[in-house]
Amino acid sequence: MSNTVVALDCMGGDYAPLEPVKGAIDAIKENENIFVKLYGRKEEIEAVLSECADIDKISSSYEIVDCSEVIETGEPPVNAIRQKEDSSLVKCFKAVKNNEAHAMVSAGSTGANLVGGQVIIGRIKGVQRPPLAPLLPTENGVILLLDCGANVDPKAKHLVQFAKMGSVYMENVVGIKNPKVGLVNIGTEEEKGNALSKEAYQLLSQTEGINFVGNIEAREIPEGTVDVAVCDAFTGNMILKTYEGVGAVLLKKIKGALFTNLKTKIGALLIKKSLKNTMKAFNIEQYGGAPLLGLNGLLVKTHGNSKSVEVKNSIIQCHNFIEKDVNNKFKEKLSLK
Repeated sequence: MSNTVVALDCMGGDYAPLEPVKGAIDAIKENENIFVKLYGRKEEIEAVLSECADIDKISSSYEIVDCSEVIETGEPPVNAIRQKEDSSLVKCFKAVKNNEAHAMVSAGSTGANLVGGQVIIGRIKGVQRPPLAPLLPTENGVILLLDCGANVDPKAKHLVQFAKMGSVYMENVVGIKNPKVGLVNIGTEEEKGNALSKEAYQLLSQTEGINFVGNIEAREIPEGTVDVAVCDAFTGNMILKTYEGVGAVLLKKIKGALFTNLKTKIGALLIKKSLKNTMKAFNIEQYGGAPLLGLNGLLVKTHGNSKSVEVKNSIIQCHNFIEKDVNNKFKEKLSLK
């Protein structure tokens, strides 16, 4: 099969270019069908590559694209994109737009990624509002939450498109047949919620081609009662950030409890392997970043503090998305073909 070409913004995020470049190399070593274009300051990228083991063996699977500028997190997104055409982020957008790459990954400014994704890469014709859609770990596997940051004030018809694209993504990328779709609300009853929720419920219940199971409360998300959770970006972002915060605190508390005294330390040693596997399942990094669905290509936004493992998994996520031809399946699901 032909290689999936991924454009990587090596200058985005808190640990650039070290962690992005390391993640790219790990992805290439894990999957020989991936080719990565490393966008950023050439000298800095080469310095990281020089420290990577066995780099000569994979030299044909990457290339460096020199960029003189960097878009910082605090810059106004629109102005930064217009004024910094030689930045690693803008060049990644243009690589996808010009079919020089199938997909891109960035840990840089969320605002700039959302603007550049829609303005430069562009939406699939007929997609009204591309949603940002992270995978979250649950008791039963993973759940796709959309939207979590791109559309704060969507209309009910937009949530229907989110549900359709989310269903396609879960079935083709994650491998869940006939995924269950739930509408995030303040109660499970049909009449609950604000005007948006009530209208969206009626539209979703009448939509063919999706397995809509009704309203779900936020507490049901960690239980994995559905596979796709649909909501506006304001609600979704609150869920995402709370999820991450509680997870970090809980992990800290568990570690503290296990090392309280000699007895707990012995207990920790006995359950170390099982506990490690459990914690790994709830580590968001292993699921990659949040794709911005519905673009002419694919943009995956990782956390600003992403380490190499999240970057690696985001690149592999891009490969799986392209390999499954998900964008064409979006068009079929949305009746755009």
